[in-house]
Amino acid sequence: MSLQIPTINDQDSAGVIEVSEAVFGCAFNETLVHQLVTSFLAGARAGTKAQKNRSDVSGGGKKPYRQKGTGRARAGTTRSPLWRSGGVTFAARPRSFEQKLNKKMYKSGIKSIVSELLRQDRIVVSNDILPKSPRTKEFYSQIKGVSGGNLLIITESEDINLTLATRNIPNIEITTADAVNPLQLVAADKVIATSAAIKKIEEHLI
Repeated sequence: MSLQIPTINDQDSAGVIEVSEAVFGCAFNETLVHQLVTSFLAGARAGTKAQKNRSDVSGGGKKPYRQKGTGRARAGTTRSPLWRSGGVTFAARPRSFEQKLNKKMYKSGIKSIVSELLRQDRIVVSNDILPKSPRTKEFYSQIKGVSGGNLLIITESEDINLTLATRNIPNIEITTADAVNPLQLVAADKVIATSAAIKKIEEHLI
């Protein structure tokens, strides 16, 4: 079976395009979508902070003073965490925050998101969304009738005119069908995609 996505400002379509129910007709799995977004955000963390422990700092090879008779506490090195310029007790180490998520779960999560977008009428198709020149005014005329909020535009490939026309407009993000991520889809109030981009997403998820 097939479903339909409405089109806007598209002279060459019948007002809708047919899409696969196997991709755009899935039930919404909130737990999986949460895990998908969390995994994406975790993978974006740098995890590069580092500190020096007592074995990393230079010096401290010689016992600073004799064991007894000074009236001071025993000390074997000047690089103890108790001393100024000493090492950090529990020093931070570079680490990866990446969370394991297999391909089947990732595809199922994306299907769940795009299906919910379609059910909530938050995704439309327009082949005329690509401006013929890098002018913001022309681009605004292409998206007339689309409600406000965060707008995500998905194209089949990068378009320099679209990039230049939208780069100084707030709350608009552009991406390609190959690069779209779950965070972009979840955060968007409205998604506009070209028919070629929709078909490409279908091919990736089937």
